[in-house]
Amino acid sequence: MTASKSVYIALGSNKGNKLEYLQLAIDAIFEKVGAVHKISKVYETPALGFEGDNFYNACIKIETELKPKKLLKTLKQIESDLGRTAKQSDSYESREIDLDILFYEEEVINEKSLIIPHPAIHLRKFVLEPLSTIARDVKHPVFNKTISELLDTCNDKSEIEAIKIWLKNPKNNFDFGNYNFIAIEGNIGAGKTSLSHKIAQDFNAKLILERFADNPFLPKFYKEPERYAFTLEMSFLADRYQQISDDLSQLDLFKDFMVSDYDVHKSLIFSKVTLAEDEFRLYRKLFYQVYKDIARPDLYVYLYQNTKRLQANIKKRGRKYESDIQDDYLEKINSGYLNFLRNQTELNVKIIDISDKDFVKNREDYMWLLREISA
Repeated sequence: MTASKSVYIALGSNKGNKLEYLQLAIDAIFEKVGAVHKISKVYETPALGFEGDNFYNACIKIETELKPKKLLKTLKQIESDLGRTAKQSDSYESREIDLDILFYEEEVINEKSLIIPHPAIHLRKFVLEPLSTIARDVKHPVFNKTISELLDTCNDKSEIEAIKIWLKNPKNNFDFGNYNFIAIEGNIGAGKTSLSHKIAQDFNAKLILERFADNPFLPKFYKEPERYAFTLEMSFLADRYQQISDDLSQLDLFKDFMVSDYDVHKSLIFSKVTLAEDEFRLYRKLFYQVYKDIARPDLYVYLYQNTKRLQANIKKRGRKYESDIQDDYLEKINSGYLNFLRNQTELNVKIIDISDKDFVKNREDYMWLLREISA
């Protein structure tokens, strides 16, 4: 997965329904750019440098995987979508929405089409005042001063006043509040770990990841499945029990819920495929004995992908021990999951077909998937 970057953006409007334009811009940024983590108060300020209605200004902090130039292009498209037209002259003029990149991590860019940090941050009280409410101690990478310090020394004497209306964070439209524990499941290469990472980052969840990479029997199983199947499944049984017991017992007061890239029942599903019938019966007895007191997820999401997509994903991530996985093995695992879930009465299950989606690279697909999960 591409690492996300922290970005601060200034928003302004002095034309039409100004609050609505600010909210629509934030909604569009969440949909097309990245998760919105902080939203400042809204401030009313006079038009600067031209005659026009007062502005409503705000600042937001987001996380995005977009590179700076792609981010700028996307913000310009959002401005256009919201009705902003090209300037008719070189002078300042009223606009429905104005979106400016203030900071992109600590990067310094000085090009004809893009300057970061924004070159006028330190001169504009209508930027510094809202920015200080969400980034008071953030340092300007060029001036090496905090936003608070820049505000204290700003020579802009414009009147600025906070209004008593708060903009809404669009991530609150996705209702994860009813869940304490969400499990994301799927076949090998379905994208469950990637999705768990994204949800944890965007929605302040505690992330629980299966520690399968440390299992010494997994590479051996892929080479000699009949010889190592029972040993592998027993080791997973013990490892998953230990991990899930530890993770579920360690509450994090600063997180809103937990999201995991596996559910313990996958032990039953994989073992039914890999073990002989008599071995599976023994394994199943041990499983229910071990897991009888383990908490179940409030929501179980199964990401379905067809075999062709699974193989493409497996090849892309390049794990050597997975290189010889056959189609029929993936199809058996998939059938095992679906049979288990269709007969499941104790879990709240959502099966979502993402065979024609790429939620890692395409934010539109990610938004679609979030809506399917939270619907």
